[in-house]
Amino acid sequence: MAKDFCNPQVVEGYDLHIRKLIPGYQLVHQQILAILQAHLSQDAHVLIVGVGTGYELGYLLQAFPRCRFTVTELSQPMLDKAKDYVALWNNDNRVNFILGSHIDFEHSPQFDAVLSILVTHFIPFEHKLEFMQAARRCMKMNGIFLTFDLTQFSFKQEAEALQQMCLMNGLLEKQVQAMQSRMQDDFYALSTHETFNLLREAGFVQVHSFTQVLSYQGFIAEY
Repeated sequence: MAKDFCNPQVVEGYDLHIRKLIPGYQLVHQQILAILQAHLSQDAHVLIVGVGTGYELGYLLQAFPRCRFTVTELSQPMLDKAKDYVALWNNDNRVNFILGSHIDFEHSPQFDAVLSILVTHFIPFEHKLEFMQAARRCMKMNGIFLTFDLTQFSFKQEAEALQQMCLMNGLLEKQVQAMQSRMQDDFYALSTHETFNLLREAGFVQVHSFTQVLSYQGFIAEY
Protein backbone atom coordinates (compact mmCIF):
# COMPACT_ATOMS: atom_id res chain seq x y z
CA MET A 1 0.00 0.00 0.00
CA ALA A 2 1.37 3.40 -0.99
CA LYS A 3 2.39 5.71 1.85
CA ASP A 4 0.13 8.70 2.43
CA PHE A 5 2.37 11.76 2.79
CA CYS A 6 -0.66 13.86 3.73
CA ASN A 7 -1.24 11.74 6.85
CA PRO A 8 -0.19 13.81 9.90
CA GLN A 9 1.24 10.72 11.63
CA VAL A 10 3.40 9.90 8.57
CA VAL A 11 4.58 13.51 8.36
CA GLU A 12 5.42 13.69 12.07
CA GLY A 13 7.52 10.52 11.97
CA TYR A 14 9.13 11.12 8.58
CA ASP A 15 12.49 12.58 9.66
CA LEU A 16 13.29 9.76 12.08
CA HIS A 17 12.04 7.07 9.71
CA ILE A 18 13.94 8.28 6.64
CA ARG A 19 17.27 8.12 8.46
CA LYS A 20 16.67 4.45 9.20
CA LEU A 21 15.32 3.73 5.72
CA ILE A 22 18.01 5.35 3.54
CA PRO A 23 21.56 4.05 4.03
CA GLY A 24 24.07 6.89 4.32
CA TYR A 25 21.35 9.55 4.53
CA GLN A 26 23.48 12.10 6.39
CA LEU A 27 26.53 11.56 4.17
CA VAL A 28 24.45 12.04 1.02
CA HIS A 29 23.27 15.41 2.29
CA GLN A 30 26.83 16.40 3.18
CA GLN A 31 27.81 15.65 -0.41
CA ILE A 32 24.90 17.68 -1.77
CA LEU A 33 25.92 20.64 0.39
CA ALA A 34 29.57 20.32 -0.70
CA ILE A 35 28.62 20.21 -4.39
CA LEU A 36 26.44 23.31 -4.05
CA GLN A 37 29.15 25.16 -2.12
CA ALA A 38 31.54 24.40 -4.97
CA HIS A 39 29.06 25.52 -7.64
CA LEU A 40 26.77 28.28 -6.40
CA SER A 41 27.36 31.97 -6.03
CA GLN A 42 26.32 33.50 -2.71
CA ASP A 43 23.24 35.14 -4.25
CA ALA A 44 22.01 32.14 -6.25
CA HIS A 45 18.37 31.07 -6.65
CA VAL A 46 17.70 27.39 -5.88
CA LEU A 47 14.62 25.27 -6.58
CA ILE A 48 13.90 22.29 -4.33
CA VAL A 49 11.36 19.92 -5.86
CA GLY A 50 9.49 18.00 -3.16
CA VAL A 51 10.87 19.83 -0.13
CA GLY A 52 9.32 17.33 2.31
CA THR A 53 9.80 18.39 5.91
CA GLY A 54 12.53 20.87 4.93
CA TYR A 55 15.76 19.16 6.03
CA GLU A 56 17.94 20.21 3.08
CA LEU A 57 16.27 23.61 2.94
CA GLY A 58 17.31 24.16 6.56
CA TYR A 59 21.00 23.51 6.08
CA LEU A 60 21.07 25.42 2.77
CA LEU A 61 19.49 28.50 4.34
CA GLN A 62 22.26 28.45 6.93
CA ALA A 63 25.07 27.78 4.46
CA PHE A 64 23.91 30.39 1.93
CA PRO A 65 22.62 33.40 3.88
CA ARG A 66 22.10 35.50 0.72
CA CYS A 67 20.56 32.84 -1.53
CA ARG A 68 16.89 32.69 -2.44
CA PHE A 69 14.90 29.46 -2.52
CA THR A 70 11.72 28.29 -4.20
CA VAL A 71 10.35 25.00 -2.90
CA THR A 72 7.50 22.83 -4.08
CA GLU A 73 5.56 20.13 -2.29
CA LEU A 74 2.40 18.18 -3.18
CA SER A 75 1.47 17.59 0.48
CA GLN A 76 0.14 20.53 2.50
CA PRO A 77 1.07 18.91 5.86
CA MET A 78 4.63 18.37 4.59
CA LEU A 79 4.84 21.96 3.38
CA ASP A 80 3.55 23.26 6.73
CA LYS A 81 6.13 21.12 8.54
CA ALA A 82 8.90 22.55 6.34
CA LYS A 83 7.77 26.12 7.01
CA ASP A 84 7.87 25.51 10.76
CA TYR A 85 11.23 23.73 10.61
CA VAL A 86 13.06 26.51 8.74
CA ALA A 87 11.33 29.50 10.36
CA LEU A 88 14.41 30.30 12.47
CA TRP A 89 16.61 30.67 9.35
CA ASN A 90 13.94 32.22 7.10
CA ASN A 91 13.26 35.38 9.10
CA ASP A 92 14.15 37.45 6.03
CA ASN A 93 11.60 35.54 3.89
CA ARG A 94 14.05 34.16 1.36
CA VAL A 95 11.86 31.12 0.68
CA ASN A 96 8.89 30.95 -1.69
CA PHE A 97 6.74 27.98 -0.61
CA ILE A 98 4.57 26.48 -3.38
CA LEU A 99 1.91 23.80 -2.96
CA GLY A 100 2.12 22.10 -6.33
CA SER A 101 4.60 20.92 -8.95
CA HIS A 102 7.44 22.64 -10.79
CA ILE A 103 5.89 21.23 -13.99
CA ASP A 104 3.16 23.87 -13.62
CA PHE A 105 5.66 26.77 -13.57
CA GLU A 106 5.96 29.29 -16.34
CA HIS A 107 9.33 27.98 -17.43
CA SER A 108 11.51 31.04 -17.42
CA PRO A 109 15.15 30.09 -16.72
CA GLN A 110 15.55 31.48 -13.22
CA PHE A 111 17.30 28.83 -11.10
CA ASP A 112 21.02 28.22 -10.64
CA ALA A 113 20.37 24.76 -9.20
CA VAL A 114 17.42 22.36 -9.01
CA LEU A 115 17.29 19.62 -6.36
CA SER A 116 15.12 16.51 -6.54
CA ILE A 117 16.09 14.43 -3.52
CA LEU A 118 14.17 11.16 -3.01
CA VAL A 119 11.43 12.39 -5.35
CA THR A 120 12.10 11.26 -8.92
CA HIS A 121 11.65 7.57 -8.11
CA PHE A 122 7.99 8.30 -7.28
CA ILE A 123 7.31 9.69 -10.77
CA PRO A 124 5.63 7.11 -13.06
CA PHE A 125 7.78 6.02 -16.00
CA GLU A 126 5.57 7.73 -18.57
CA HIS A 127 5.97 11.11 -16.79
CA LYS A 128 9.68 11.03 -15.94
CA LEU A 129 10.85 12.75 -19.12
CA GLU A 130 8.36 15.59 -18.64
CA PHE A 131 9.48 15.90 -15.00
CA MET A 132 13.14 16.22 -15.97
CA GLN A 133 12.49 18.49 -18.95
CA ALA A 134 10.54 20.85 -16.69
CA ALA A 135 13.49 20.96 -14.28
CA ARG A 136 15.85 21.74 -17.14
CA ARG A 137 13.62 24.51 -18.52
CA CYS A 138 13.62 26.17 -15.09
CA MET A 139 17.41 26.39 -15.02
CA LYS A 140 19.80 29.08 -16.12
CA MET A 141 22.65 28.18 -18.45
CA ASN A 142 25.44 26.48 -16.48
CA GLY A 143 22.91 25.46 -13.83
CA ILE A 144 22.96 22.02 -12.20
CA PHE A 145 20.30 19.43 -11.47
CA LEU A 146 20.90 17.10 -8.50
CA THR A 147 18.83 13.99 -8.04
CA PHE A 148 19.17 11.17 -5.50
CA ASP A 149 16.85 8.19 -5.78
CA LEU A 150 16.29 4.47 -5.61
CA THR A 151 17.46 2.74 -8.81
CA GLN A 152 16.87 -0.79 -10.00
CA PHE A 153 18.70 -3.58 -8.20
CA SER A 154 21.71 -4.59 -10.27
CA PHE A 155 22.55 -7.92 -8.59
CA LYS A 156 20.46 -10.47 -6.73
CA GLN A 157 21.94 -9.88 -3.27
CA GLU A 158 21.39 -6.11 -3.40
CA ALA A 159 17.77 -6.19 -2.22
CA GLU A 160 18.67 -8.42 0.73
CA ALA A 161 21.66 -6.22 1.57
CA LEU A 162 19.43 -3.14 1.59
CA GLN A 163 17.04 -4.85 4.00
CA GLN A 164 19.93 -5.79 6.28
CA MET A 165 21.22 -2.22 6.34
CA CYS A 166 17.76 -0.94 7.28
CA LEU A 167 17.65 -3.41 10.17
CA MET A 168 21.11 -2.25 11.26
CA ASN A 169 19.84 1.35 11.18
CA GLY A 170 16.99 0.50 13.55
CA LEU A 171 14.00 -0.39 11.39
CA LEU A 172 11.81 -3.14 12.79
CA GLU A 173 11.31 -6.36 10.85
CA LYS A 174 7.69 -5.41 10.09
CA GLN A 175 8.85 -2.03 8.78
CA VAL A 176 11.34 -3.73 6.47
CA GLN A 177 8.55 -5.98 5.19
CA ALA A 178 6.41 -2.88 4.59
CA MET A 179 9.32 -1.33 2.67
CA GLN A 180 9.49 -4.41 0.44
CA SER A 181 5.79 -4.08 -0.35
CA ARG A 182 6.08 -0.36 -1.02
CA MET A 183 8.86 -0.92 -3.52
CA GLN A 184 6.28 -2.69 -5.65
CA ASP A 185 3.53 -0.09 -5.10
CA ASP A 186 5.28 3.28 -4.79
CA PHE A 187 8.50 3.27 -6.79
CA TYR A 188 9.25 3.55 -10.49
CA ALA A 189 12.97 2.84 -10.38
CA LEU A 190 15.20 3.23 -13.42
CA SER A 191 18.49 1.49 -14.02
CA THR A 192 21.68 3.55 -13.94
CA HIS A 193 21.88 3.37 -17.75
CA GLU A 194 18.25 4.44 -18.15
CA THR A 195 18.78 7.38 -15.80
CA PHE A 196 21.77 8.65 -17.78
CA ASN A 197 19.87 8.31 -21.06
CA LEU A 198 16.73 10.00 -19.76
CA LEU A 199 18.64 12.98 -18.37
CA ARG A 200 20.40 13.43 -21.71
CA GLU A 201 17.08 13.12 -23.55
CA ALA A 202 15.70 15.84 -21.26
CA GLY A 203 18.38 18.20 -22.59
CA PHE A 204 21.18 17.95 -20.03
CA VAL A 205 24.65 18.03 -21.57
CA GLN A 206 26.86 16.54 -18.86
CA VAL A 207 25.60 13.77 -16.56
CA HIS A 208 27.67 12.18 -13.78
CA SER A 209 27.05 9.95 -10.77
CA PHE A 210 28.19 11.61 -7.54
CA THR A 211 27.27 8.98 -4.95
CA GLN A 212 25.93 5.45 -4.52
CA VAL A 213 24.91 3.34 -1.54
CA LEU A 214 23.70 -0.03 -2.84
CA SER A 215 20.75 0.78 -5.13
CA TYR A 216 20.42 4.43 -4.05
CA GLN A 217 22.28 6.70 -6.47
CA GLY A 218 22.85 10.40 -6.87
CA PHE A 219 23.32 12.11 -10.24
CA ILE A 220 24.46 15.58 -11.19
CA ALA A 221 23.33 16.92 -14.58
CA GLU A 222 24.54 20.19 -16.11
CA TYR A 223 22.81 22.42 -18.60
